[in-house]
Amino acid sequence: MILLSDPRVAAVPSVDDGDPLVDLRELPELRLDGRAAESSGAYARLRTGVADRLLAAQRALPAGVRLLVIEGYRPYQAQLAIFTGYRDELRLRHPEWSPERLHRETSKFVSPVEVAPHSTGGAVDLTLCTDDGVELDLGTAVDATPEDSAEACFTAAPAIGATARRHRQLMVDALGGAGLVNYPTEWWHWSYGDRYWALTTGAPHTRYGPVDLAATAIGARVG
Repeated sequence: MILLSDPRVAAVPSVDDGDPLVDLRELPELRLDGRAAESSGAYARLRTGVADRLLAAQRALPAGVRLLVIEGYRPYQAQLAIFTGYRDELRLRHPEWSPERLHRETSKFVSPVEVAPHSTGGAVDLTLCTDDGVELDLGTAVDATPEDSAEACFTAAPAIGATARRHRQLMVDALGGAGLVNYPTEWWHWSYGDRYWALTTGAPHTRYGPVDLAATAIGARVG
């Protein structure tokens, strides 16, 4: 299992091909959940190439099953706050851990900011739901931590029920078939074009680098 703290992830050359961000609130074909909503609307933004792949994945799902998108783009400061918050929680729980282990264990739940997939607009947290928006059983809640779920949040975790396993496999087949890659410690996290995607697929570099959404919006208004 390759973690986001692995030096090989940071070593992937970062290139950005300019693929723009799209606002999923303007794509009625995709169902967007509001639990991560904030005033800037960052959570609803994804690179166009990722949105296109989500649409392809949704078409591959069985009738009556839909993707439920929870969060896409995440600004640097939000990513940093989540990382440091979980790291500090683990430090209190495990004061015997070395700094290296603390960093590694933290990265099982949240990416270090320097390689964060969400900050490129290339990563998405999502689950499955019915046509009416009722979430399906995926074994744990979205954002369940490895600590609190006894690693049941790992995509291939053995200690989940048959129904949850079947639903996770639906996601693997549909999203993987559309070209996204999963972070194996989080069944809900999928990405395309970022460093983790590049490393696991053998791409020579990323398609997407970090995005400053505020600067992008200002540039769009000026232009």
